[in-house]
Amino acid sequence: MSDTMPIEEYLLKGGVLTSPDNAPPRYRGELLRLMASFVDSELAGAAGFADTINDAPGIKERIASAKIVLEKTDHAGRVLEIMGSFGADSGRYAAHHPWNARLKRDADIGAARQGGDMRLSVFHYPLQGWLDAVVMNVLMGTASTIQLRELTHVSYQPLAEVFRAILPREAHHTELGIEALKRIAEDEEGAKAAREAIIYWRPRVAASFGLSGSARYETLFRFGLRHTPNETLLSEWQAAIEAQLAALNLN
Repeated sequence: MSDTMPIEEYLLKGGVLTSPDNAPPRYRGELLRLMASFVDSELAGAAGFADTINDAPGIKERIASAKIVLEKTDHAGRVLEIMGSFGADSGRYAAHHPWNARLKRDADIGAARQGGDMRLSVFHYPLQGWLDAVVMNVLMGTASTIQLRELTHVSYQPLAEVFRAILPREAHHTELGIEALKRIAEDEEGAKAAREAIIYWRPRVAASFGLSGSARYETLFRFGLRHTPNETLLSEWQAAIEAQLAALNLN
């Protein structure tokens, strides 16, 4: 980076940082917040899905569920290592919050964070059995893939590299969910229950994209930590979900 170029100008022009040593305080704060949201969401998501493994209808589905739980926990660990380089207590972090804690099913918290962790609001809602978990996995997995694709371009290079490695595995989790949902939708009763679960989860997943015209997005954009507005990512997700549900005759 040029000694005379302001950090925001450098980052706006596509510059990257490679070490905590050259990250200014405000940038560090926003980067740590972004990482904490990802780590907490992965740990909360894994904890919630772990509780449904025994609800899976067969061995293949149990293996797929266990794989998702394992890999989400691993993804959290990879990003937590980077947080540790900024001073986070990575050794105690995973045991710091009750990751399986949930609100009541009929709670309505929008996009607001709750409690002491930084998970996305959708991970505060409880899963109700296997079918519900499959529907949530498909809707939120599709959202996570879109959100992660955005994060592969973050200006902190070590984190961008981790997100690039994580992205295909998270996308595969969604594919596993679509396979399971396809089997569920083949039965008329299963399809009806799936549509009811979609009605429940769809607005809650949509809230995970954040507010339209977000002032915080503008800050992240200046730091090169975000590049695509919330409403654009939300529209991409809505189109992807419409296509998936149409293919399964669930829209």
